[in-house]
Amino acid sequence: MNSNMPNQEPSSLAQLRVTPRSLVEEVKTKLKQAIFMGLLKPGDRLIEVELCASLGVSRPALREAIRGLEAEKLCEITPHRGTQIPVLTWKDAEALYHVRSLVECEAVALCAMNISDEGIAKLHIALDRFGEAARKVDPYQRVEATTEFYSVILKYSGNAVIEEILMRLLARVNFLRARSMSVEGRARQSYIEMAAIFDAIKKRDHKAARLAAETHVFQARETARSSYFPETGASPPSIEAQA
Repeated sequence: MNSNMPNQEPSSLAQLRVTPRSLVEEVKTKLKQAIFMGLLKPGDRLIEVELCASLGVSRPALREAIRGLEAEKLCEITPHRGTQIPVLTWKDAEALYHVRSLVECEAVALCAMNISDEGIAKLHIALDRFGEAARKVDPYQRVEATTEFYSVILKYSGNAVIEEILMRLLARVNFLRARSMSVEGRARQSYIEMAAIFDAIKKRDHKAARLAAETHVFQARETARSSYFPETGASPPSIEAQA
């Protein structure tokens, strides 16, 4: 055995090394969790000293993660005021729901026309995962499971432009999803609505799929409006009536 050979880490261990980039992504994920779970609320300032201590990371890593959140519109940096979670108005939310309805419902209809048997199986798995998440009091897990469900739909929609548009909106849409799904009973009802979307896609019925998607987005919109934007004068939707 040649003792002069340099020591080499086994490739399996080398692959586990935490890189600065993966650290930044992990910090970004943790901050998203805090936002979606309501630990960081609209209007809250992101104070670097406190966050570095809480997360156990350096300021450069935190600042890069925050820049990533800013690109997704989940935080805003204002000169002389620092960084804070944006305060979403109903006008802002209404615009997002409008675009989401237009693009997401089209993606669902296209998916119903193009999806393969393999895609149906993947969509079923994603729906089951959301069902499991809906039974748990964890808004972030619910949002992640919903994102997985729609990622399958986008993949099989066959339209890369629609996928790109929705991916750009994803963080802000998820912010609204987290808020609406934190309302008691909403996650359970979301599962019922998503199951209707799945059933229509499985039957390759694009008209029924579009209608089911429109219903899902509308109910999410109304739940968010009545629960978080009371100035609009909306009444909370009846979960029993929706079911």
